[in-house]
Amino acid sequence: MNLTPEAQQAALDAVMAGRHSVRAFLPTTVPRELLAEILSMARRAPSGTNLQPWRVHVLSGAARQRLVEAVCAAYDADEPGHRAEYNYYPAEFFEPYLARRRKIGWGLYGLLGIVKGDAPKMRAQMRRNYEFFGAPVGLIFSIDRRMGQGGWLDYGMFLQGVMLAARARGLDTCPQVAWLDYHRIIAEVLGFGPQEQLVCGMSLGYADAAAVENSLATERAALDEFVAFHD
Repeated sequence: MNLTPEAQQAALDAVMAGRHSVRAFLPTTVPRELLAEILSMARRAPSGTNLQPWRVHVLSGAARQRLVEAVCAAYDADEPGHRAEYNYYPAEFFEPYLARRRKIGWGLYGLLGIVKGDAPKMRAQMRRNYEFFGAPVGLIFSIDRRMGQGGWLDYGMFLQGVMLAARARGLDTCPQVAWLDYHRIIAEVLGFGPQEQLVCGMSLGYADAAAVENSLATERAALDEFVAFHD
C-alpha cells in the first residue's frame, strides 16, 4: 500500500511521539516471528561503511528466567565489585542535566509513593530492572569491544530502530543501563565471546495500562535550548 507523504509523516510522527519507557508489562507472550520482524526492520539503521556493529541476545522463557535469577541473586546479596565497564553517565552531573535527572527520578518515585529517604522501596524498585519490569522478552545488546566511537553512534540508531519498530506494532520497550553493573554475570550466562562487550539491556512486551508508573510523562527541552539555526 502506497501512502501519501502526508500519511507517512503522520504515521511516523505518531510512532515517535508514542514511544516512551514502560516499566510494567503484561505477561502476554510475544511471538518469535514478531520479534524477528522488529529486529529485521531495525537492522536498516545507518552504519558507517555498513559495519553493522550490533549483536542481540533475545531472551524469553527459561533463558530469560536464568539471567533474571542470576543477576537478582547478586543484587540481593549486595555483592561487592559489580560495576560497569564504561561510563554511561558523566562522572559528576552538572546543569541542566542534573535537574533533568532528578525530575524524572522523583517523578517516578512520586507515582509509586516512594518518599525521599525510603531506601528499601528505592532498592526494590531498582530490582525491577533486573526482572525486565515483568516483560516477557528481555533483549541484551553487545558490541565488539574493538569498535571505535562511530560504531557506538551507529548502535544508538539501531536501538532507536528497535524501539520504534516495536511501538509501530503495538509493543512497548524500556532501554536499560542498569544491567551494565552485572556485565560479568551476563557474559557468563549468555556465553559472550572474548571480545564481546555489553552495551545495554531492554525490556520488550505489551504495556500494563493499569500500572501507575506507566503514566510517567517526560518533558523535552525546547528547540532554542539545543538548536542553533545558521542562515
